[in-house]
Amino acid sequence: MGRATARAPMEKPSALKAPLFRSLVERLEAGGRHVILDLGAASNPMLALLGQFRCRVDIADLASDGGLERMNADAEGDDLVARAESLLPRLRANDAGYDLVYCWDLPNYLKPAALSALMSAIAARTGRTGLLAHALIVYSERTMPERPGGWVPMEDLTLVDRNGTSAEVKAPRYSPEDLGRMMSGFEIDRARLLANGMQEMLFRLPM
Repeated sequence: MGRATARAPMEKPSALKAPLFRSLVERLEAGGRHVILDLGAASNPMLALLGQFRCRVDIADLASDGGLERMNADAEGDDLVARAESLLPRLRANDAGYDLVYCWDLPNYLKPAALSALMSAIAARTGRTGLLAHALIVYSERTMPERPGGWVPMEDLTLVDRNGTSAEVKAPRYSPEDLGRMMSGFEIDRARLLANGMQEMLFRLPM
């Protein structure tokens, strides 16, 4: 994603109001059983939040163990989709598939072909229509932390990035039009500009 440059040490992370994240929690509160894929690292706050509802949560920490590097390495077409599939949790027998995916800020760190392959692999795992994918896209800033954030929910459903980093890289600043081409059939459902300059986006796999 570009050469990392040093920056001043981060202060205590501030809470970020994320209305679309809140709306997804309200959707869980409405009832029903949900199967969720979390593309970030497992965190106690997130697991505690989802544990209040009838959820099964699969974790696929793509930012660890070289997942990002593997996805961004040279490959194309079916080979790249197969690589994405190998990084996702193993499918379970008689599984109806996911209905909600938390991408966090991971899309900013994937090349266009890699993001398309990942979302293709995810879409192929669901037998349900209306699969939703939540993402935080770097929008107004020209740089971003060199690694994806460690986003966790607070009790008031704001989000905090607990990772922190002392270096930044150039941000791709994917536009909504870029994402419309790269998300493998997912369509933009809603978008909100957040206080930190990120665009909070909700994508839906059409019926």
